[in-house]
Amino acid sequence: MPLNPPRRVIVAITGATGTIFGVRVLQMLQDTDVEAHLVLSRWAARTLVHETAHTVEEVEAMATRVYPLADQGAAISSGSFLTLGMIVVPCSMRTLAAIAHGLGDNLIHRAADVVLKERRRLVLAVREAPLSDIHLENMLKLSRMGVVICPPMPAFYNKPQSIDDLVSYTAARLLDQLDVHLDVRNRWTGLREAAR
Repeated sequence: MPLNPPRRVIVAITGATGTIFGVRVLQMLQDTDVEAHLVLSRWAARTLVHETAHTVEEVEAMATRVYPLADQGAAISSGSFLTLGMIVVPCSMRTLAAIAHGLGDNLIHRAADVVLKERRRLVLAVREAPLSDIHLENMLKLSRMGVVICPPMPAFYNKPQSIDDLVSYTAARLLDQLDVHLDVRNRWTGLREAAR
């Protein structure tokens, strides 16, 4: 009998600036058939309340399931738990380094390690500027393993009218990397189409 597993995405939010991108990914997944399995780091919670008007409880309520950071026995720590992949958004340099070097000292790192070993898609929305040689070497190491390094960079060809537009477009592009394609206003159609 063929297995039709639910469509699931692991969303990890770390303490780097840009927690609103992680929030928007969760908001966008709410109106889909894709389950959002969420892990927040301790510093993500601090950054979230500093940068946004959201509470940790509000953000956790956007997810299908929430896991404590220290729960190494969580479903997402096993390769037998089927997912489309994982997005770490934003991804701190500490998390990048831990993933690049196989350190599984919390559930975010362990879940990413599982995604790598199962050859599923891992998307890292890395946040830091400027980048040191260490950051770049860690990114290159992971990119060579098939990890998508996707910093949340704004696009302007779609003529955003607000920061909210930039956040939504970036979140949709991150989800595109996991083949979760949402109807986003003003996707690129070419220069001739854009000029009309």
